[in-house]
Amino acid sequence: MMKEIRAIVRPSRLQRLRDALRAIPNFPGVTLFKAEGFTAPAAVDKRSVKDELTDFTDKVMVCVLAEADMVETIREAIITAAHTGQVGDGLVWVIDIENIYRIRDRQTLN
Repeated sequence: MMKEIRAIVRPSRLQRLRDALRAIPNFPGVTLFKAEGFTAPAAVDKRSVKDELTDFTDKVMVCVLAEADMVETIREAIITAAHTGQVGDGLVWVIDIENIYRIRDRQTLN
């Protein structure tokens, strides 16, 4: 079964993330999306005026389609590369993929 691994990470961690993902044998590839977001207010203990005025911060959404047996390796690589220990490091989640079709030759990939 195919899975989609998605993550929201800091742009400053992209070089580390790229290196970590490229080091995974048979890594299938990645798609990145520019994104903006903010952490849930309840997760932040003390907010300054600056935080209130600039609460949308640049983020990157990472999207990987992979076989189920690769999910844990990819998830761990993302978490390790993106981790700073600070609020706003991001999230990783996994979605089941029902069907995948390659546009070039109309082949079903799952």
